[in-house]
Amino acid sequence: MAKDGTNRGGRRVRAGDKPDALADKIANGREATVMELPMTELNGAELTNAADLYGEEMPQPSEYLSAKQRDGRPLGADEIFRETWIWLKERGCEKLVNPRLIESYAQSFARFIQCDEAVSSYGLLGKHPTTGGAISSPFVQMANAYQKQANLLWYEIFEIVKQNCTTTFEGLPQVDKMEQLLRSRKGVT
Repeated sequence: MAKDGTNRGGRRVRAGDKPDALADKIANGREATVMELPMTELNGAELTNAADLYGEEMPQPSEYLSAKQRDGRPLGADEIFRETWIWLKERGCEKLVNPRLIESYAQSFARFIQCDEAVSSYGLLGKHPTTGGAISSPFVQMANAYQKQANLLWYEIFEIVKQNCTTTFEGLPQVDKMEQLLRSRKGVT
């Protein structure tokens, strides 16, 4: 630490080799720590005057993920949320990822799709508001920003899965979404 109280020098944050995934450690026979979530077993006799509770498979996505847009169509982020949550559940990692992180990813990806559809509808060029000359479409820049944000959030989710999943897995939910987006452009669903 320097005299002014700041940390200087030393190892950079996130520098060096990245840790291996849990599934790779197990497959190679190396020592690995599996995160166990505490489970409390309840005895039926202990439950006096208990309410009838119903288990819920998936948390309900927030309403803003399916809000009607200006053109009258729903945003569609709720569907991305469901697909991502199911993908996480198949790998046993749904309890490790905060639902708000999944919602943020779903909204960013839905906004990316929305901007991409606007580029398809209006083209790559726009009209300058004061001069009337041709300019690049602002939807292109917005699409890039939303795609970057969605990718960063996805990397965060995927890192949690990679570090905690005990089985090997293939397939990513956004591949299906991109395929759906490309097919919707052609008019084939």
